[in-house]
Amino acid sequence: MAGKRYLDFFGGIVTVGLGHCEPRVVAAIEKQIKTLQHVSTLFPTEPLVALAERVCELFPGERPAKAFFTNSGTEAIETAILTARIHTQRSEVIALRHGYHGRSMLAMSMTAHSPWRLGGVQDPSIRHARAPYCYRCPLKLSYPSCGVACAEDVEDVIKTTTSGRPAAFIAEPIMGVGGFITPPKEYPGRVAEIVRRHEGLYIADEVQTGWGRTGGTWFGIEQYGVKPDIVVGAKSLGNGVPIGLTMARAAVADSWKGSTIATFGGNPVTAAAAKTVIDVIESDGLVQNAATTGGHFRQRLEGLREKHAVVGDVRGMGMMQALELVKDRETKEPAPERATAVLEAAKDQGLIIGKGGLYGNVLRISPALNVTPADADQAADLLDAAFAATAG
Repeated sequence: MAGKRYLDFFGGIVTVGLGHCEPRVVAAIEKQIKTLQHVSTLFPTEPLVALAERVCELFPGERPAKAFFTNSGTEAIETAILTARIHTQRSEVIALRHGYHGRSMLAMSMTAHSPWRLGGVQDPSIRHARAPYCYRCPLKLSYPSCGVACAEDVEDVIKTTTSGRPAAFIAEPIMGVGGFITPPKEYPGRVAEIVRRHEGLYIADEVQTGWGRTGGTWFGIEQYGVKPDIVVGAKSLGNGVPIGLTMARAAVADSWKGSTIATFGGNPVTAAAAKTVIDVIESDGLVQNAATTGGHFRQRLEGLREKHAVVGDVRGMGMMQALELVKDRETKEPAPERATAVLEAAKDQGLIIGKGGLYGNVLRISPALNVTPADADQAADLLDAAFAATAG
C-alpha cells in the first residue's frame, strides 16, 4: 500500500544485514560504478583484491586462507563441494536432513527438505544424516541427557551408506530454511571429530549465518568452537548485491589445479559494496549489537511463548530467531495455517517476517544487525498483536 511504513524483520531472506539502502554502501557502489563496472576475473581489480584480503583475514578456520567469488550462495556451494572432491580425491558428501543448500541440481541433492527437491534430483554421492533438531528429536530423546546422540548418526551414515571415505560433511550452523534449527553446542565439534577421523573435510554453510548474524562472532560456526576447512558465504555479505563466496584453508584451495573463471564473480562494483559492508559492520560494532539487541529481542520472544500457547518453541542466536507454532504443546502437532495467518497479520500491522520449516509452521525472524532495542520492542509488540488478531 502506497505510503505505508513497514518494519522489515526478515531482510530479503536474511540478506539485508545493514538495512535497506545503507548510505555508505550506496556511496561505495556509486563511486565504483563510475570508475569501472566490469572486467570479469580475467583481471584482478583493486576492489576484488581488497575484498579477498579482508575476508581471508576473517576466515574462521586454519589460516592462511584463499577465496573465490561467484554470484550466489548456490554457486558458492557448488564450488565448495567441487573443491572438497578435488582435494580429497573422493566424491561422497554427508549433509543433514532438514538442511537447505541452494537450487542447482547438486545443491538440491544435498537439500533434505522435500518441498525444495524438485524434479526428482539426486546425486548418488550424497548421503543424509539425522538433523540435530532437539524440539523434534528424531531419536525421541531429550537434551542434554541424550548425550547429543544425533552426532553419532553421522558416523553410522559414513559406515553404512558410503565407502567409508567421505569427501566432506556440510551443514549450516543454524539450519535456515529448515526453520532456524539450532544444534546443541556440542554437536558440530563431535561431528567434526568424526568426519576428520574418516579424513573428510568440514564445510560450514554460512550463507544465512555469516557476517555477524548469530551475534558475537563473524561466523556461526565460531559459536561452537569448530575450525572449518571450507566456508561458504553470500546474502548479507552484499547487503542485497548478488554475491557468493567460497573460502578454504590454503592447503585445500591449492589442490585446485585446473582452469576456472566466474564471469561476474568478484565484479568490482559488487566487491566494493561487500568490502564496505564488512567495514560498516566492524566500525559500528554490529557483531556485538547482534548479540546484545538480539538477546533483548529473544527475551521478548520468550515472553510471547509464555503468553500464546500456539508458540511451542523459541530458538536461534543473535539476529536469527524463530518461533515454531503448534496446535498442541504436548503432541507438537504443527500449525502451518496459524503460521501463515500470523505472518499475514503481522504484515498488516506493518511488520515483515518470514516462514519456513519442513511443515511450514516456523516463523523466521532476521532483522538487520543495526536494529535497536526500541526496534526490537516494536517488532515484538506488532507480533503480539498479530497473534492476538489470529487467535481462535
